[in-house]
Amino acid sequence: MVNHKRRKGLLKLLAEHDTASVEQLVDWLSSSPATVRRDIVWLAERNLLTRTRGGAENLQQKKRTFALSGETFQNNIERFAAQKRAIARYATGMCSDGETIIINGGTTTYMMVEFLAEKRLKILTNSFLMAERLLMSSENEIILPGGKVYREQNVILSPFDNDITQHHYAAKMFMGVYGLSMLGLMEADPLLIQAENRLISQTEELIVLADSSKFSKKAGLILCGLNRVSCVITDTGASDAAVQMLEQAGVQVITVTPEAVPKET
Repeated sequence: MVNHKRRKGLLKLLAEHDTASVEQLVDWLSSSPATVRRDIVWLAERNLLTRTRGGAENLQQKKRTFALSGETFQNNIERFAAQKRAIARYATGMCSDGETIIINGGTTTYMMVEFLAEKRLKILTNSFLMAERLLMSSENEIILPGGKVYREQNVILSPFDNDITQHHYAAKMFMGVYGLSMLGLMEADPLLIQAENRLISQTEELIVLADSSKFSKKAGLILCGLNRVSCVITDTGASDAAVQMLEQAGVQVITVTPEAVPKET
């Protein structure tokens, strides 16, 4: 079992059982004690579980402190997964080998990793998890901005204007958002707004990946207007009113049919 699948399975087991010993995890995951102990250390360092004497326990939500507003990456990754996977597959199909692209941190954009494995691109991303996966599974060139790592949201953000992003230009940027309305793209945290505006300024074509639930989500901050958006990829659950709103604003809308997410073995 590859690392990310095994670690995700370990977290799922802790969510079900609250606590587990190394011996129990060895049995459930069919892994060696040394491997399980390494996984526990790796996940604990990322604030995804709590190490205990001889095992690990689920990290309760109330124990977590969020440095950013909004939902956590771990909570969001399994929501609307079928819709997100189809959107991610289509988005990856828009990339041509040799291009430079930008991908922001988010659960829908993260699902592009599976389909980017066979590509040969230069990718600037502020998602450290995406960078790690792509370095292990592909030959894409990966560029990370400097800044602080926000584990819960799986992003690297810098409060400074003169970070590495200003030296890179991309033909396309693929972006996930908190919400989407006639006012534009919405986010929940000022620091995200600042960092993502820097990324947007370095690209020609802004492509938004938004499952149909994003049209009903509201936030108090506007990232940018619809006039900056070239294309929105959503799923067939998007209402006619939502599609018409985007098209009337001059945004190309692509709808895809949700697809089943393969079960991990």
